[in-house]
Amino acid sequence: MPSLYTIQSVSRRRRPVPLPIRDGLNPSRVRVPAAPGNASVTALELLVAAVEGQTHRHPDDGAAAIDARFAAGLVVDAAGRPLAPDARLKPGADVWFYRRPAPEPAIAGAMPILHRDENIVVVDKPPFLATTPRGRHITETAVVHLRRELRDGDLIPAHRLDRLTAGVLVFVARPEARGAYQNLFAEPGAVVKRYEALTRPPQPSDLPGPPFTLATRQEKIRGILQARTIPGEPNARTIVEGIDRIVPDDAHLPAEAALWKLTPLTGRTHQLRLHLHELGFPILGDPLYPDVLPADAEDPAHPMHLLCRELAFDDPVTGARRVFRSRRSVLEPAADGTTDTPPPHQT
Repeated sequence: MPSLYTIQSVSRRRRPVPLPIRDGLNPSRVRVPAAPGNASVTALELLVAAVEGQTHRHPDDGAAAIDARFAAGLVVDAAGRPLAPDARLKPGADVWFYRRPAPEPAIAGAMPILHRDENIVVVDKPPFLATTPRGRHITETAVVHLRRELRDGDLIPAHRLDRLTAGVLVFVARPEARGAYQNLFAEPGAVVKRYEALTRPPQPSDLPGPPFTLATRQEKIRGILQARTIPGEPNARTIVEGIDRIVPDDAHLPAEAALWKLTPLTGRTHQLRLHLHELGFPILGDPLYPDVLPADAEDPAHPMHLLCRELAFDDPVTGARRVFRSRRSVLEPAADGTTDTPPPHQT
């Protein structure tokens, strides 16, 4: 029974949601499968199966916690009407409730706000913080942290950064403005994105002199951690604007490194990580390229050295030119930029 009932979090911009965001988290939906011959089930049976079927479940989310949801009227149908535990549900019926995620280690650092107005909030995201809830990362996400800090459940991201990537991340504050900003970030070339990355230093004969463009066809299959390059028309393009040889003053970094300045023209998952890996220069601290490391090998003292340094765009609501820059250093991306990091020595 548990395998039939899958909890899903659904964005409020896609369809009406009968429960509000609470403590920074969207409500979750579970649907009675419309399988042939499937008999009706009670709301209690459905919720028990859904909760027990979670991969990342809070250890205290048992029978008493489920009963408390019903008693508080926090198990509702698609119209927002509270359901009794013995209410019978037909195949295809939706039930909404609040999931209780498993405890998560808080390893990400501070997330300073770079800009805030009535339409957007721009933050300097640390590494180890996912943009939105997914998999085992539910509460340790940028959107949940920001909603809780600002006490604003309407905030949603206009785009995404990988969990291990640090830097500039834009949230939309007003529901009425969501479409304008999300469409802007979905439009190729509308937002100029500048990244920095650290790798081992290349030899002068390894690569052409910048600027040059990397163009490949990349594919990311759900459930497989690494993206890959496949034959076909390129769908991932990155301009390498510069490669500087540096001498980091950091015991965790090699004696020499290369600072890459990158401008992605497309936004494929892991695009920059895969492009540099396939050139022979994987990003320092990357746990997926070239080799997939176990999850328990993750060390907050050794973040991936990839930083979204700058985002620039014409504001779709005000028309003003917007330029937002991260205060972090790609040498130490986990530091929030409130204290100065000595610049590396370039050679």
